[in-house]
Amino acid sequence: MELNVSGRPALVVGGDARAATQAACLIDAGAVVTIVAPTVTPTIDDLASRGLLTWHDRDVELNDLHHAAVVMTGHDPAPALDRIVGVGSVTLVGGGPGDPGLVTVARREAIERADVIVTDRLAPLAALAWARPDAEIIDVAKIPGGRSTSQEEINRLLVEHAKSGRHVVRFKGGDSFVFGRGGEELIACLDAGIEATVVPGVTSAIPAPPMAGIPVTHRGLTQGFTVISGHVAPGHPDSTLDHTALARSGSTIIVLMGVRTLGAICSALADGGLDPHTPAAVVADGAMPSQRVVRATLATIDEVATAAGLGAPAVAVIGAVADIEGLTSGTDA
Repeated sequence: MELNVSGRPALVVGGDARAATQAACLIDAGAVVTIVAPTVTPTIDDLASRGLLTWHDRDVELNDLHHAAVVMTGHDPAPALDRIVGVGSVTLVGGGPGDPGLVTVARREAIERADVIVTDRLAPLAALAWARPDAEIIDVAKIPGGRSTSQEEINRLLVEHAKSGRHVVRFKGGDSFVFGRGGEELIACLDAGIEATVVPGVTSAIPAPPMAGIPVTHRGLTQGFTVISGHVAPGHPDSTLDHTALARSGSTIIVLMGVRTLGAICSALADGGLDPHTPAAVVADGAMPSQRVVRATLATIDEVATAAGLGAPAVAVIGAVADIEGLTSGTDA
C-alpha cells in the first residue's frame, strides 16, 4: 500500500543525486522534506534556497519530525562493469516542465535504459526514480549566482562515460535545444565519434503559462507568440533582439530566463511603443507543486514579481492573454 505523505514531515538522509530524486518525489507527494547530509549536490542546495525543502548539515532531533516518513539513501552504487562492452552512446533528453507526469514515454524509456544519467537542476527530478538501481546519477546543476558545472566539464563527462561503453542520458528541463546547450553537447559527442540521439522536450514557454490559466494565443486577441531569452538585458553587446520590433509585433511575448532582466526588458518594450498598461504575468515553478503566479501590467510586473519574492525558474508573459477577464471579450479571428 502506498504511503500517504501529504502534509507530513519526511526525512531524507544523504545529499547525493539519488537523495535529490527521493526528495523530489516526496515534494511532489506533498511532504514537508528535510535533508540531513554533511554536503549536498548543487540541485539539493538550489531546492533548499527556493524553500522547497530544508537542509541540515548535522543531525536533527527526530522528535522534531513527528511521524516522519524516513527515507534512507546511499551513494550511487558502482556501475555494473560486466555490461560495459565497446563504445556506448549518448541520448539528449529534454524533460519538459517540472511535473514528472508530463514526461513522455520515450523519455521514460531512455531513463530506464541508462547506465549513467547526467542531470540538471530544472529536470523533473522525481522522474529519476525510474532509473535502474545500479545507474550512476551525476548532478551537474548550474545554479544562478551559485555553484555551477562548466559546459566543458559536462561535455567531457558525456564523452568519457560513453567511450567507456556506457549508455549515457543527458537529462535537462524543458527542451535541450531551446535556449539550452543541447546543440553544443550534440556537437561534442559527434566530434568525439560518439553516437548521439535526441529525445525532444517541451519548452516551459508553452506549458507553464496555461498551467496558470494563461493561453499563449487566444482567438480574437493574438494570433501568435514570440519566445525570447532574457539572459542578457536590452542594450547588452551580446543582445541580438530588436525590442522595438517586438513591441510592434502584436504577438504575445514570452520571456524565459528573465527574472534578473525583466525590468529592463519591459522598459525597452515600452520605449519601443508597447502600451505600459499591457497585461503581464510571471509564472514561477511552472507545473510544480510550488507554482506561483502574479499578474500586473508591463509597467509594474517587475516590481510586483520582486515584491512577491518570485525567482528562477520563471516565465514572464506579456500581452492581452495575461488578463483573464480580457479573454472573454475576444472575438473570432
